[in-house]
Amino acid sequence: MPKAPEQNIFHTYDAERAGSGCSCGRHGSQRQHDDEQEAARARRAQDVEALTEDVVEESLMRALFPRMAERRDFLRAVGKNTARAAIASVLPLGALQAMAQEKNGALEKKDLKIGFIAITCAAPLIMADPLGFYRKQGLNVSLNKTAGWALIRDKMINKEHDASHFLSPMPIAMSMGVGSNAVQMRVATIQNINGQAITLHTKHKDKRDPKQWKGFKFAVPFEYSMHNFLLRYYLAENGLDPDRDVQIRVTPPPEMVANLRAGNIDGFLGPDPFNQRAVYDEVGFIHILSKEIWDGHPCCAFGTSEEFVKQNPNTFAALFRSVLTAAAMARDPANRSLVAKVISPAAYLNQPETVVEQVLTGRFADGLGNVKNVPGRADFDPVPWDSMGVWILTQMKRWGYIKGDVDYKAIAEKVLLLTDAKKYMKELGQPVPEGAYRKHTIMGREFDPAKAEAYVNSFAIKRTA
Repeated sequence: MPKAPEQNIFHTYDAERAGSGCSCGRHGSQRQHDDEQEAARARRAQDVEALTEDVVEESLMRALFPRMAERRDFLRAVGKNTARAAIASVLPLGALQAMAQEKNGALEKKDLKIGFIAITCAAPLIMADPLGFYRKQGLNVSLNKTAGWALIRDKMINKEHDASHFLSPMPIAMSMGVGSNAVQMRVATIQNINGQAITLHTKHKDKRDPKQWKGFKFAVPFEYSMHNFLLRYYLAENGLDPDRDVQIRVTPPPEMVANLRAGNIDGFLGPDPFNQRAVYDEVGFIHILSKEIWDGHPCCAFGTSEEFVKQNPNTFAALFRSVLTAAAMARDPANRSLVAKVISPAAYLNQPETVVEQVLTGRFADGLGNVKNVPGRADFDPVPWDSMGVWILTQMKRWGYIKGDVDYKAIAEKVLLLTDAKKYMKELGQPVPEGAYRKHTIMGREFDPAKAEAYVNSFAIKRTA
């Protein structure tokens, strides 16, 4: 079933739209869709400033003319150029982008370096740059694409980056001195929930039962990652010991598809868009989405060091507001095609837009001949629940990364800035959730954060001894 025309904000200026043979509903085939997307990217020459103005203009068109028929009639009557001029007269874009929020206090530091890995999980912190959310807060942000998670960690410890994209377990491990020197980190927001998958090589299409995976080689992006912990959980629930029955290798996300193609690994639990890229390149298929393991699980986070927060409280607050604003925009399903367009260019993900769009809209080919529709495949709920931190700690203890007595609540609450997140969400007019600890369900098993130690001890396969 083709996507309804209303869903793609970047077609607002098309008075005539038709077609049903592709994911956007405008072309006779998906190939024509892909060709046009590639040509459009070339024409735009990745002009990020122009893209920002397009987004603002077309959002305003939606606000001025909520009904598609009204927009079509208006565009037919006055033409595209006149429509743009009319919008510019109502809202001068340059003036809008120059606005700063002085009421929030003087910024201690305006020029910032933020590290990120080129994956869809980073969408909020990436899109906050081209869409002007950092600038609106008075910040001049340089987004530094980084090769791997160990380098992200090291650059934060060495103060080469002011703030960073993290895997959500990383700030916990760094704060505890697990895998590195201890440096207290603080998590402002969860960047994304869900948005991962177990992808297998196409030669394993006949091995859909994990019990057939003994001897397989799997890749995960980092030891202290939800990918590692979710893969271990999934394998163990299917009777496999992840340390004895398979091999788990740390592989930077951009290298996962190449290693799958070369036969160096049999599969990976990795971030998107690389699961979908493996399908796109016809070297892999999606065995299971991480959403099917734990619907609503955290994946990546955004944060900085405790030292930075203490030295730059107003700057940190401005960062907080910028990323929360972007997360709210990314969370709206109506904006997912827009988000894909914003983050796909070479400066950011450097991926075909159709691959990123399939991930974010949840309408995707699975590599097994099916087109699936899973709107929650990736989502952007920014709330850093303390219970998520406790679960991460249970898995770190379960698999021997930490030993002895663990003060689960104290560690989680020291790293995750839930109270601050709620404060800024309220300030921005966003819905504010109640509580700090939630029960979660992972593969049918309930996790009660109030009974963390009993949860660890309940597993038959573990490395705590």
